[in-house]
Amino acid sequence: CRVTTENPAHDFRPDTGTIDVFRMPGGMGIRLDDGPGFPGAKITPHYDSLLVKITAKAQKRKDAAAKLVRALREFRVRGVATNKSFLLHVLENDEFLSGVVDTGFIAANPHLLEPLKEKDRAQKLLHYIGEVIVNGTPKSLGAVGPPPSVT
Repeated sequence: CRVTTENPAHDFRPDTGTIDVFRMPGGMGIRLDDGPGFPGAKITPHYDSLLVKITAKAQKRKDAAAKLVRALREFRVRGVATNKSFLLHVLENDEFLSGVVDTGFIAANPHLLEPLKEKDRAQKLLHYIGEVIVNGTPKSLGAVGPPPSVT
């Protein structure tokens, strides 16, 4: 799997920006050939859009696909769009898993291009904790009085 900063919902147009969160997968049977991905990396349109190439090794195609699915689900990138959802949809497709695909596969399966809904719970929680530490508990949650002072 070539995980890139290309957006499948926009004809695989490369995305640009700054990577906020970057967490690589790992595990038995997974090989990573990494690129320019790390928190704070500036992704520009002047280079290859590859973030990481993930390779899985297993005795059977379906087992290798299952390892790739697990690795992709562990993989986290925030700040730029990626083709992760497309790769997951392909790896979970029965036609692909059986090896019966041709050059019309993507056109015949437009749902492969639909983005996944990712929750980003950890970043939201960290942002909220930072807000409370700096500004105090929000009034909407029933806070009264001034924010706590830091001494």
